[in-house]
Amino acid sequence: MERALYGPDGFFVSGAGPAAHFRTSVHASPVFAACLVRQLETVDAALGHPARLDVVDVGAGRGELLRALLAQAAPELAARLHPVAVERSTRPPDLPPEIDWRPDIPEGITGLLLATEWLDNVPVDVAVHIPEGWRLLLVDPKTGEETVGPPPSPTDTTWLTHWWPPAPSPVIKEFAAAEGPDQDTNSLITDVSRGGGRAEIGVGRDLAWAEAVRKVARGLALAVDYGHLRDSRPLDGTLTGYRGGRQVPPVPDGSCDVTAHVAMDSVASAGERVARCAYSLVSQREALRALGADGGRPPLSLASRDPAGYLRALAAASAAAELTDPAGLGGHLWLRQPVGVALGAVVAR
Repeated sequence: MERALYGPDGFFVSGAGPAAHFRTSVHASPVFAACLVRQLETVDAALGHPARLDVVDVGAGRGELLRALLAQAAPELAARLHPVAVERSTRPPDLPPEIDWRPDIPEGITGLLLATEWLDNVPVDVAVHIPEGWRLLLVDPKTGEETVGPPPSPTDTTWLTHWWPPAPSPVIKEFAAAEGPDQDTNSLITDVSRGGGRAEIGVGRDLAWAEAVRKVARGLALAVDYGHLRDSRPLDGTLTGYRGGRQVPPVPDGSCDVTAHVAMDSVASAGERVARCAYSLVSQREALRALGADGGRPPLSLASRDPAGYLRALAAASAAAELTDPAGLGGHLWLRQPVGVALGAVVAR
């Protein structure tokens, strides 16, 4: 997965960039950036309006979000912003010069660290639970064919035991009993997946987020991603691929995005140990509504008083509705991790 996404010919390193293949909140509407500007204003106030306010976007794509933040921020705030895009691809030739471009997260951030749909592309190993316990799932990088491999490492097994306990599966037990002790474990893959025996091991993502939080001296680390919690892990895991706007098999050959939803409670716990501040974890629907994007239809009376204004408000409401739809982007989870500053609920209004 590391090679397929970030190798010399990897999906995120070469080609036109993520926006050519899938739609994120950043690409969906300027409403998303407007809400993040409000969040940024709250962080700025909590920090006492420093002369330089860092905004670091991890997994910045082609810099779309930072461009939007600079365009929408008030002039006084924009003048103090130090925007940094963290991405492994080369710097886009049309990127505004005031945006720094680098392959790693800088030290000593004072301000806001953003990770919008970054953690879902931090590589993971996949485990499958068979009657003998957890086993790593091996994959052919060219065909995507899966086979059962060795047990995970002790660290990974500990993580699975705590954060992703296997769901009980009568189907697996009945299948194993019928086949007998000499069955081929690879024949269990399909049955295991039906019974809830696949998991994406989140140790690497926990470490990545903890390291990102460690780079924040004072301010807020904010992760926005597809995610799930311990009590409701997906029964069959979430590993999948995307190419050209369509979902495809997650073959790690570099031709498609390979992604999996994030165990957000595990990530949050790892960040909390570094920040030593309580975190908040809410849906994007809740977060954006608290930041002023409610998706409500404008009153019809506005159409007669100000037709152009009504159309603008209707377009904004439509965009907000997409961002807050619980069955789509609104189902994302927002993890807010304050560092060295009291931010309360960390919501602007």
